Amino acid sequence: ADAVALAVARDEAAEEDDEAAAAGDGGLEVVVPIGAQKHDPAWKHCLMVRLAGRDRLKCVYCGKHFLGGGIHRFKEHLARRPGNACCCPDVPADVEALMHRSLDEVAAKKLRKRALAAAMAAVASADPSPAALPAASSPSPSPSASNGDLASPIHVPPLNQAPRAEETTPPMGTGSGWTGGGATKRRKKTLAVRRAPASAPQAQQQQPLQPATPAPQTQPPHQTIMALDATATAPPPSRHVDPAAGSDKEQVCMAVGRFLYDAGVPLEAVNSVHFQPMVDAIASMGGRPEVFSYHDFRGCVLKKSLGEVTAQLEYYKGSWTRTGCSVLSDEWSTDKGRTLMTFSVYCPEGTMFLKSVDATDIVTSSDALFELLKSVVEEVGEKNVIQVITKNSEIHAAAGKRLGETFPTLFWSPCTFRCIDGMLEDFSKATAVSEIISNAKTITGFLYSSALALSLMKKHLQGKDLLVPAETRAAMNFVTLKNMYSLKEDLQAMVSSDEWVHCLLPKIPGGIEVSNIVSNLQFWSSCALVVRATEPLVHLLKLVGSNKRPAMGYVYAGLYKAKAAIKKELVKKSDYIPYWNIIDQRWDKHMQRPLHSAGFFLNPLFFDGIGDNISNEIFSGMLDCIERLVSDVKIQDKIQKELNMYRSEAAGDFRRQMAIRAKEFDPISVDYIDIVDDWVVDRSALFSGPAEQPNWMEISQPFNWTPSAGPGDEFESFVEGVDDEMIQGASRGIQADDADKEDS
Repeated sequence: ADAVALAVARDEAAEEDDEAAAAGDGGLEVVVPIGAQKHDPAWKHCLMVRLAGRDRLKCVYCGKHFLGGGIHRFKEHLARRPGNACCCPDVPADVEALMHRSLDEVAAKKLRKRALAAAMAAVASADPSPAALPAASSPSPSPSASNGDLASPIHVPPLNQAPRAEETTPPMGTGSGWTGGGATKRRKKTLAVRRAPASAPQAQQQQPLQPATPAPQTQPPHQTIMALDATATAPPPSRHVDPAAGSDKEQVCMAVGRFLYDAGVPLEAVNSVHFQPMVDAIASMGGRPEVFSYHDFRGCVLKKSLGEVTAQLEYYKGSWTRTGCSVLSDEWSTDKGRTLMTFSVYCPEGTMFLKSVDATDIVTSSDALFELLKSVVEEVGEKNVIQVITKNSEIHAAAGKRLGETFPTLFWSPCTFRCIDGMLEDFSKATAVSEIISNAKTITGFLYSSALALSLMKKHLQGKDLLVPAETRAAMNFVTLKNMYSLKEDLQAMVSSDEWVHCLLPKIPGGIEVSNIVSNLQFWSSCALVVRATEPLVHLLKLVGSNKRPAMGYVYAGLYKAKAAIKKELVKKSDYIPYWNIIDQRWDKHMQRPLHSAGFFLNPLFFDGIGDNISNEIFSGMLDCIERLVSDVKIQDKIQKELNMYRSEAAGDFRRQMAIRAKEFDPISVDYIDIVDDWVVDRSALFSGPAEQPNWMEISQPFNWTPSAGPGDEFESFVEGVDDEMIQGASRGIQADDADKEDS
């Protein structure tokens, strides 16, 4: 212990001497990229820098340098474990706990290796004495053996191939195993030895040596060691594994992990929806399941899976005639400039992929696009399709209009998600908003392009990040602004701290500008205004892009809520009317959307507040849906009567508490998946230096990002603040908007 303490003190003294010498010589730290093979969690909390010609690790929290000891010593520094390194005074509590767990796992792994080595040595040194071997004159077991007095067979794993019965087996480690450069041939047989209990008086009670079945092929050493470990740690056949026992779970994890690593399967495969059913099926067999072979999975699994998927798709297709369906079209561009169109069919039972088409020469012509959409509708069934959803371009609009004329029972609808995203994109191009976003990008570009600034930012923000991934680029502008505003006080404390001055950041190009922006109160007030004005649209975009629930019944209310927020923040008509025009132009660019009108009218969440304040636009859209989707005149008349009853029941059964509670019932339960892949670039971009025009889109997605909203939060945030006044305003539609525009 004294020697270790002396070595640690010597290393720390050398580190301090090097830092002092580098500071005296005016040396600068050069950040060295960390290799992609560094998977230890501690690498996320340090920088590899080169100072005075030597590479070292630097703590991002306290700035301490480490010359020796590797990542393990630095991990002990973060875990605040004295002995090999000094304790970090500024490490966050969650990081400290993570490092403690990692160190404990490393220690447990070392103990398992030692136990495995001891077990191997014990098995290799187990040499049966001549007295224990049976005589040649004992061709059959004794009566006591037939009565079950013999011990269970000891299966010796094939560390190397076992010798023939007439040969002796030298102990492992004497040079006769895998050593010798391949000169020693691998044995081709294993032995299963039956030994009598110690109480048996005669050697005749022993069973003769029985040669085991020859192995089909020899095993390399690493597979042999893993087989030995599995044999040594496997539970006996009569023992039932308790899922709650930590040791049993660890054994299962080790077995599954060895399989994944040996087969080269990524660990993400454990997140598959089929992994837990596989584990449950194996556990249901009880005891030791039957050993599976390659031929058990060859062919039959794929055929049965294909049959299951085919049956599921047929079930979906069978529901199209009952509920109708929507044809979804999406477009992708390849690296070679080709355009691919994928078609999917959505119904309440589920969504299925239909086909993919190379549409490079089709998307440039409305006639060719119409023919393609027409063929897809005919393939699905004209009577089954309610709407066809495509992009919002002029060519798609022209093809969609012809499609609606050709098939009178369906609607063409431009993509609502792209429409709302276009609104946010137009907002970001407005002069006032663009200036605020540009200033915010200046802050993020400077902080993420400098290693010193990034380290200082992590310290003052307690490990939080300024950048927040979002569904689209336009949405990321406003989501990041909101996150930056929530960290306003921490950023202001950072630029006024002594570390900021001592690190000479104000003297680095861009540092003074960042200090001025962060200290400018006008910037923060404008930032807050933009966030409050655009937040309803951002929530609506999340709701439309989510798989949580169908969003068609919420779009009208969401757009009105966005307009109301803009009007509340800007107050003057001359200020908020331009933003209203952006929403209206994007929404009414091609045609009215009767399905969205009907969705708003029939949404029980908004039914209480509608009353008689329904606009002609919304009710007319409802009637358009009835005329297109229902061809029988008698049924149309019946629906019209029920619509009047539906509106008059606002004071009847729909006012019951049971009905009011049921209006917020969620019939669909699909976890919300936030797509962030488009925002992740190479990590080296963090240290590539500030660009001429800093852009947070070009910065790598930070590793420790924690989503601010969980699954389903987009709906709760959307309905927050929805009251009868807002619903009545949305139900009046564009009539009030037009009056405001005329007055302005």
